[in-house]
Amino acid sequence: MTGRHQGGRSVDEITGSRRLRRMRKADWSRRLVRESALGPDDLIWPIFIMEGEDKAEPVGSMPGVERFTIDRAVQAAREAQGLGIPAVATFANIPHERKDQTGSHALDADNIINCVTAAIKAEVPGIGVITDAALDPFTDHGHDGVLRDGVIVNDETVDIIARAAVLQADAGADIIAPSDMMDGRIGAIRDALDAAGHQDVAIMSYTAKFASACYGPYREAIGTGGLLKGDKKTYYVDPGNSDEAVREAEADLDEGADMLMVKPALPYLDVCYRIKTELRVPVFAYQVSGEYAMIEAAAANGWIDGEKVMMEKLVAFKRAGCDGILTYYAPRVARLLAG
Repeated sequence: MTGRHQGGRSVDEITGSRRLRRMRKADWSRRLVRESALGPDDLIWPIFIMEGEDKAEPVGSMPGVERFTIDRAVQAAREAQGLGIPAVATFANIPHERKDQTGSHALDADNIINCVTAAIKAEVPGIGVITDAALDPFTDHGHDGVLRDGVIVNDETVDIIARAAVLQADAGADIIAPSDMMDGRIGAIRDALDAAGHQDVAIMSYTAKFASACYGPYREAIGTGGLLKGDKKTYYVDPGNSDEAVREAEADLDEGADMLMVKPALPYLDVCYRIKTELRVPVFAYQVSGEYAMIEAAAANGWIDGEKVMMEKLVAFKRAGCDGILTYYAPRVARLLAG
């Protein structure tokens, strides 16, 4: 009914006959005008790698997430390709005896990150492989760079990271995604890759990696949780700063980044939106381990519908302008989207 209300005006008079519910009335009409949609092409699957053979080991704080040996990682990459997921991102759990102050094992050509890259590219050549050149999996103090006298040394770290990036490209990595947040590392990596003949290897910069409290389960997954001395506030972006994040993005683009990433994702949707609208470049978000663990914990307690919350959050990243999302939910979401 469109009769007048007690105040005198009808709904059509109040709205000028503009009724926004018209296109919400049916599933088909809602789909027809949907502004942001999620598909398998938007997903990158981060996977954890460990030594050994034919094993998968659960990560306690991330229900449903496992560490894979190299052979199992190849199977995971094959699964991802079958689901239409464009790329996997690899992260290593390095035995403690291979860790040291400078993360020198990152410069071993046959370390597990490079071996898993070579194995995936040999067996599943059609999927993209993204590697992180940061040193935190390789250091005995859990920091992303060289620690000397209580200080993360920027320039020495950049030199090691650039050399590690070349080794990762030599192994077949398609995209180098450095998460260390050192000044100048994007330009140094670009120069090193080009000098080594890897002009076609792209760089996805963790351009705005915030000093977040949401990384704990990830550190358990790669075995650095109990190692970290101090915090990472001297090189990660302060959570209160968005202008600084945009300046980081501008600097990374000037140095040669092809894509930019914001991490974590949900608390920093405003930063994703600013970078996308102000710089108009490919922007990615990383739905980090803490974000994943919170959804899973609340769902396990029956407080939320985990599947619906999972999808709602991922669509939010698309709405904020993200071209792609790194998420541990990638295979589950791809299966859901496939029906």
